[in-house]
Amino acid sequence: MTSKTLHIDPSNAEQARAWDGDEGSYWAEHADRFDRAVHAYQGPFLDAAALHRGERVLDIGCGNGLESRAAARLTVGGPVLGVDLSGPMLRVARREAQREGLDSIRYEQADAQTYPFPEASFDAAISRTGAMFFAEPVTAFRNIARALRPGGRLVLLVWQDMTRNEWFRSFTTALAAGRDLPVPPPGAPGPFAMADPEVVRSTLTAAGFEEPELTGLERPMYFGRTADHAFDFVSGMLAWLIEDLDEAGRAHALGDLRADIEAHTTDGGVFYESATWIVKTARP
Repeated sequence: MTSKTLHIDPSNAEQARAWDGDEGSYWAEHADRFDRAVHAYQGPFLDAAALHRGERVLDIGCGNGLESRAAARLTVGGPVLGVDLSGPMLRVARREAQREGLDSIRYEQADAQTYPFPEASFDAAISRTGAMFFAEPVTAFRNIARALRPGGRLVLLVWQDMTRNEWFRSFTTALAAGRDLPVPPPGAPGPFAMADPEVVRSTLTAAGFEEPELTGLERPMYFGRTADHAFDFVSGMLAWLIEDLDEAGRAHALGDLRADIEAHTTDGGVFYESATWIVKTARP
C-alpha cells in the first residue's frame, strides 16, 4: 500500500491544490461523516458494479477509500488500485485498509487523466462521486478506457442537476446571504459536471466507451444526528463560501444555515433530498 506522487496535468492543477490542501484535509478529518451522508447510495452503486471474486478493480477518485475496501471484500482479494489527488484522504484510506487487513489494495496519489495505467489491466473501474472533476474529461476517460480489458466495465455515481439536489440548493442559498453566487459554466469541473445525461453520453462515447446506461436514483442524505451536529459539519465544509463577508454578513449567513438545518431535523437526524445517476458502460 505504498504511494508516490505522480505528474498532475496542468489543467487539473486547481483541483489538485484543493484536494491536496484544506478541502481534502477537511474530507479526511470527517471521513465517516461524508461516507454516512451518501450511505443510502452505497448498496445500489455496488450492486451496479457487480464485482466478482478475483476481478481487478480501479477506483477513480477513491478519496478516503470506502469503495476500495468494499471492492477488496467483494473480489475476495482481487487486486484493487485506488487513485486520488488528495494526500490527506489517501492517508486515511491506507490506514483503514491496513486496519481491516485488506492487503490487496494499493493506493497512488495520481491524476487519473494522465496516470500511466498498464493497458487492459482491470476488469472494472468504479467511481463514487469522484469522476466529475476532470478538466479534460474525454482525455481522462480515454485513459481509463485504455486501462480496462476489452469488455471491462465502468460504473459511476454522479450527481443529477443541482436543482434536483435539495442539500446543495439549501446550503448555498443560506450561505449566499443575498449574494448572487457564480455558477460554473456547463462542463466545468465540479460536483455537477456530469449532471446532464447527454454530456455523459457524448463524453464517454468520445472516450471510446459503449453507449452508457443511466439510472436515476433519489435518496435522502444524512448530515448529522442533531441540528448542532449537522451545523458544525456543513458550516465547516462550506466555510469558503462566506470568507469574503464581513462579521455581520457571516453571522447572518450562518443563522440562515442553522435555521434551514433545524427545519430538516427529524427524530432520526438531519436529512435532505438528493438525486444521482448510476452510469454503466463498458470498453468495447
